Amino acid sequence: MKKKQGKSAPRANSHLRIGVDTGGTFTDFIIIFKDRFIAFKVPSTPQSPEQAILTGLARAFDELSDEFDTSPEALSSNSASAAAVEIVHGTTVATNALLERKGARTALVTTAGFEDVIEIGRQARPDLYNLSVTRPQPLIPRELRFGLKERVAPGPDSAGAVIEPLTRHELDALARKLQRAGIESVAVSLLFSFANPAHEQAVAETLGRLGVPISLSSRILPEYREYERTSTVVINAYLAPLVSRYLNELAAGLSRKPATRGANQLRIMQSSGGSISAETAAREPVRTILSGPAGGVVAAIRVAEMAGFGDVITFDMGGTSTDVSLCRGGARTTNEAQIAGLPVAVPVLDIHTVGAGGGSIAYVDAGGALRVGPESAGADPGPACYGFGTRPTVTDANLVLGRFAGAGLLGDEMKLDDARAAKVLDELAFEMSQASARTVRREEAALGVIRVANANMERALRLVSIERGHDPRLFSLFSFGGAGGLHAASLADSLGIPRVVIPNYPGAFSALGALLSDVVKDYSRTVMATVDPSKPIPREIEKEFVALERRAKNDLRDEGFPPAQIELIRSLAMRYRGQSFELEVTAGAEPDGEVVERFHRAHRERYGHADRNRAVEIVSVRLRGVGRSEKPRLKRLAKSARHHPKPQRTAYVWLGEKRKQIPVHGREELRPGATIKGPAIIVEYGSTTFAPAGWELRVDEWKNLALSSLKT
Repeated sequence: MKKKQGKSAPRANSHLRIGVDTGGTFTDFIIIFKDRFIAFKVPSTPQSPEQAILTGLARAFDELSDEFDTSPEALSSNSASAAAVEIVHGTTVATNALLERKGARTALVTTAGFEDVIEIGRQARPDLYNLSVTRPQPLIPRELRFGLKERVAPGPDSAGAVIEPLTRHELDALARKLQRAGIESVAVSLLFSFANPAHEQAVAETLGRLGVPISLSSRILPEYREYERTSTVVINAYLAPLVSRYLNELAAGLSRKPATRGANQLRIMQSSGGSISAETAAREPVRTILSGPAGGVVAAIRVAEMAGFGDVITFDMGGTSTDVSLCRGGARTTNEAQIAGLPVAVPVLDIHTVGAGGGSIAYVDAGGALRVGPESAGADPGPACYGFGTRPTVTDANLVLGRFAGAGLLGDEMKLDDARAAKVLDELAFEMSQASARTVRREEAALGVIRVANANMERALRLVSIERGHDPRLFSLFSFGGAGGLHAASLADSLGIPRVVIPNYPGAFSALGALLSDVVKDYSRTVMATVDPSKPIPREIEKEFVALERRAKNDLRDEGFPPAQIELIRSLAMRYRGQSFELEVTAGAEPDGEVVERFHRAHRERYGHADRNRAVEIVSVRLRGVGRSEKPRLKRLAKSARHHPKPQRTAYVWLGEKRKQIPVHGREELRPGATIKGPAIIVEYGSTTFAPAGWELRVDEWKNLALSSLKT
């Protein structure tokens, strides 16, 4: 760290904000201090993710050492700067542990007779005509599922009444069994605990002496549907020890750094697009499964709104995977998500993920077809061109085609090994030649890899748009992630999307989204109340909202938010009587007959019809408590007239089957109003953008690259 010269007295520090997003290949940082924005990447360390974060923080403090005072005086407990450092972190620890089945040895405690709910699941078939479907194995084996003789009434008239009490003898016997089994975590999901949590609380009190994390469904998800609720609390318990250990190690590492010792606020991104304290994330890690991708969606909505782009489809292509989300009038959340084939019923942003990224490995399968992904080279060994990988990836294909314009990555900090990339693509071309009985050239193999990867990502974009009744031609494709700019225009061409937006700092955009997020806490409770259109909404609905609001206010006050920064958003999960699933509609300040009309309209929009004569049920009341955080201000530059900047240089790039010389521009040199016609390449620190022929690029006042198709 640089030494500070001639300092006679400690300086007051301004608020330092650090956004961190851990990816499969790189860990991204956005540093905001006073009027400075600093963006950079460091290689991820999958075995110890916190090490990459600590390395990046050391670099951040080194770059700010002349401005941010890390002296003991400035960071003492009585200094005005003692709480000056805020870190918001999007993490993949929970995601990877679930995908790789590397969670804790977990026990499930449920009502006797329901031990196999997580294995039986639903009868819905994801692939209707597949007779050989293999369902994912439960996270908890049969021998670690324990049933208790207990029962409470679900309602509606006797909701919560104890029908069969839980005995102390049975609880003590359960504790002894779990201790002998050597469990590391416990999931508790009793049948009707959403109506009365007393039995789950008794279980937690008895098992507390085991000294392991205990996850209660009445706290995580107090809603009906025993399969989804049990699956959610099982995932939470399965991840809790690992995520808790990771956050403790990260906090310990922060405490050893002078600049953050005793002075930082650590928050974790949730899958729902808000952030929570690290302590809450350690208790409820199921809320962080889509932590990283959520940040990008939050940032995309904010920037698109400011720049006037309207509805967008976000396209986040990183090193390991691509995440897409359709945002019409804002982010869409769902309580019906599936991760690794397992239902997760807490609110998550409606994000679809496909295993196609810059590090996705290309190979020829047993049938002779070219495949790309879902296996990724990740950060270790990484693509071949990074210097250690031995298998061809999408990044290697882009390099062979010349799309990096002869530059390295990360502002040329990271050199690319052209010879190594050429070697692995030659090997792939040889395999393709053998499979097709004709000679396949290196560049032809690379083009094939790009086409297959694009086809995989196009299917994901079609799923969130066309297959759900949305016309992609009415949206802008909002592209970010380190690899997104190389593929976005081609994907937009395939779907007829007229405009692609590459925001400023695309390589670290999810880290920026973490800093733009509010603190969000979600609450819910199942009520099962029938609504008569001719009568007022039942009074118990308002009572439930009031109780949830009281809890939300207390929780957000504990997070440090004054009443003026707290917003409470009500909604209701509703359905026609006899239906199996609900739609969520906003409830307003006080539920009235208008909420029923909103449900009819929502049903018509979703399913194409509504029946205003049919009885409507309110299944659950839901509340979102939002603590409005202070957000960084994004700079808007003055408008400029159109002008055509001169390129830095030219580069030879394969465009289809022909190699052509095209202009290369440095993004940092482009000012608002700059207009460039494709084909062209725009290089910058964390990403590269390829504008094909038939596209025109213009820089707007927010320094977004707006690519417009000249074909429309």
